[in-house]
Amino acid sequence: MSQTQLKYFKRFEKQIILKNIGLAGQKKIKSGNVLIIGIGGLGCPLTTYLAASGIGKIGIVDFDKIEISNLNRQVLFNENDIGKFKISQAKKVITKLNKDLKLVLFKSKVTKKNIKKICDKFDIICDGTDNYNTRYLINDYCRKEKKILITSAISKFDGQIMKFNFKKKGPCYRCFMPNPPDEKNNCQTEGIFSPVAGIMGSLQANEVLKTILNTKDDLTNKLLIFNSLKTEFRKSTISINPKCLNKC
Repeated sequence: MSQTQLKYFKRFEKQIILKNIGLAGQKKIKSGNVLIIGIGGLGCPLTTYLAASGIGKIGIVDFDKIEISNLNRQVLFNENDIGKFKISQAKKVITKLNKDLKLVLFKSKVTKKNIKKICDKFDIICDGTDNYNTRYLINDYCRKEKKILITSAISKFDGQIMKFNFKKKGPCYRCFMPNPPDEKNNCQTEGIFSPVAGIMGSLQANEVLKTILNTKDDLTNKLLIFNSLKTEFRKSTISINPKCLNKC
């Protein structure tokens, strides 16, 4: 074993010795790729754990600048970063964490015109956005292009996560939520308990890695809800809605 191989083994030793991963599984992780849309409260822990786990390629989409109100939950940033673009600062931190990671940045908002160009080269799409129009857009694109979508949302003391594998027939996000609720319902107006962002972003990373490793018992077509005040999880199945606009 060369020094480079030995260093790699030592770095990811605690994953490689796991029965369900091993060297073969770690190679799958290294060859994996994922696009993260939104490097906020969810995207920060999601990106951190994927990079630390040794994933090969991560794309990040975000056009926002860092504000002081972000700092209670967006753990890649600090006060010196206020006013700077999130993806630029995230790159500085993440590349130090894993210098072998291929990081692709998109300093833009996802729109109907650019979504295909942005998402086309990625197998797994993670939605960490905070508005329903963008969530619907991402859902519809992933369904059309048969991508895997892992979407999460947080508000107050609660979080939720869903996974849709559009390579197979099944429901979509519109089946779960046909119409958007009050647009004002987001962390900007309702607040967010910071650990919820860390927990749900970590769960997204967990689902990404499980997808790459092709493990059983994932969250495909499932909704997982977390209540941090009660420290309770609740899981339910998402069914095809006959009235879904996508005609799932």
